[in-house]
Amino acid sequence: MSDQANEEKYLYLMTTGHISGREHEIEIWYVEHGGCYYLISEKREASHWVQNIGADPAVRYRLGDVTAAGRASFPEDAKLIAAVKAKMEAKHGWSNGLVVEIRPLD
Repeated sequence: MSDQANEEKYLYLMTTGHISGREHEIEIWYVEHGGCYYLISEKREASHWVQNIGADPAVRYRLGDVTAAGRASFPEDAKLIAAVKAKMEAKHGWSNGLVVEIRPLD
């Protein structure tokens, strides 16, 4: 993980539409933790991007000028979720929702 990646405010997440099959991109707050990137869905499973991940966990993401491939998942470990939410609170002042992990493939 580069220092630039930790300094960026937004991660740009590209998922494949679970109905359309087309690529969708969102701009979203994130934090880095343990070599992965974490996002929080305020609408939880009702968010289209979360539904897209549920159908196809292969994602791409962009931080600054770097685009990479990743695999998304929904962590269940309570300690990990608490650590991610604490980092999200510190960086963005908000942490309410479903935690989503993006594990880089590169």
